[in-house]
Amino acid sequence: MSCISLRISAIFLAICLVSPADGKTKSKKKHAKSSPTPSKVESASLPPEPLPSPKPSASPSPSAPAFAPNASLDPDDLADFSKQPPRVQKLIASALELTKQNLTYTYGSNDPANGGMDCSGFIHHVLRKNGFEDVPRDASGQYVWVRKADNFEAVLSRKKESFELDQLRPGDLLFWTGTYSAQKDPPVTHTMIYLGTEKRTGKRVMAGSSDGRSYDGKPRWGVSVFDFSPATKPDAQQNAPRFVGYASVPGLRED
Repeated sequence: MSCISLRISAIFLAICLVSPADGKTKSKKKHAKSSPTPSKVESASLPPEPLPSPKPSASPSPSAPAFAPNASLDPDDLADFSKQPPRVQKLIASALELTKQNLTYTYGSNDPANGGMDCSGFIHHVLRKNGFEDVPRDASGQYVWVRKADNFEAVLSRKKESFELDQLRPGDLLFWTGTYSAQKDPPVTHTMIYLGTEKRTGKRVMAGSSDGRSYDGKPRWGVSVFDFSPATKPDAQQNAPRFVGYASVPGLRED
């Protein structure tokens, strides 16, 4: 065979061997170019992400529906308000103003800006607002404060008409023991401000912060006006809340 024939045969063989592979390669490239990327396929097949559903609001306290709205009075609703010295009138007006702010019972607070106060925090705030800078913060300390000033009147009777209440006057501080378990000495745990007698009902009333005391027969939760009585519930246990006495704010009635 001539040299020319050998060259033609070699070229033909090379074309046959290379062309299918080359065509396969081109076919793969063409297929890859026309196919979507995996990320596009995934995003196209998934439905739109749903918006997060709003979180349910917090459930109210189970006991909350049992409490009536906070109660308040105007100074003119009190029988002997106009007969009180100006400083006593100002103190009572300050206390009643807080009862109109819809403040809840908040343990450990003495500032209405917190949305509520506890019992001694109420007393502390009102007295400091009226110039009594040395008033202690808690009920036990306030009790010691008035005892040291020799202003305290002890009450053992549980009767509303007891002679032990004859010296009780508007603006006085009222004290209880046993409203909660506390390691305090003396063990005084609750205090309020006596307002006097309500014109409408003829009942004694007081102002302060409580987690369940009543006014007009309905329990209230927070800073409010409440009915005052030294009586204890007939079925009360030995460690139940007990009224122990009252005292004039040191220096309040001095000329």
